Amino acid sequence: MVSPAQTEQLKSILTEQKKSIEDRFQINNSFGMEWRFPQESTSELSAYDNHPADLGTELYEREKDLALNEREKLEYSQINRALEAIQNGTYGSCEVCGDDIPNERLEAVPSTTFCIKHAPQAVSHDRPVEEGVLMPPFGKFDMDEMDEDTAYDAEDSWQDAAEHGTSNSPSDFANPKNLYGDMYIEAEEQIGYVESYENFIGNDMYGQNITVYPNERHEEYEAALDEEGIMTTFGDLHPYELDPYVEPDEKKAEKDWP
Repeated sequence: MVSPAQTEQLKSILTEQKKSIEDRFQINNSFGMEWRFPQESTSELSAYDNHPADLGTELYEREKDLALNEREKLEYSQINRALEAIQNGTYGSCEVCGDDIPNERLEAVPSTTFCIKHAPQAVSHDRPVEEGVLMPPFGKFDMDEMDEDTAYDAEDSWQDAAEHGTSNSPSDFANPKNLYGDMYIEAEEQIGYVESYENFIGNDMYGQNITVYPNERHEEYEAALDEEGIMTTFGDLHPYELDPYVEPDEKKAEKDWP
């Protein structure tokens, strides 16, 4: 049980901590929360002409200020709670079970009014309530129970958004892009198919009657093969694989195959 002398000493510490928090709130305007707009902290009249990366930095700083402000407010309320407990004569006893709080704990955390067993969790492990209605990858799911299909994930959603423009420019890439609509990572990734030729090759329901449907992708594919002097993206075909791909008069070349 905490003695009267210890109580007075801890009260002095709590009063000092309270005054320190109040001074910090006054100096930094409650971490800038009194400003109505983020650009007021940077003396900007408008954020319209700022680079998105600069706005991202300012947003990060604003979020950090929010977190620091909430932390200080929480500590301030805990100090006031402890001072009220001292005034009421209940300081040193747990609010939940009524057991005495060890002196070592009070010396380490003077603002506490709970024993270790009933202390509130410092970090919440609860997930946002919105996740209850969101589908993977943002919601809750068990990987073992998922279907073996290709889910629409966070990467796909980013690519869909990035197609409408990002802050990147051609100079931001090792291999400059030709179109501003491709100024995002993996813009060349195929959508709806895996291999490039799937965009212009088709067949019937039995896998027969392979047909080429000329389009822009087909022209790009052929140009890439011609440039490398190869028949496929994975190299030239062996003689026994040529039949489905070449014209009858070209099969004569099989005899000269090395």
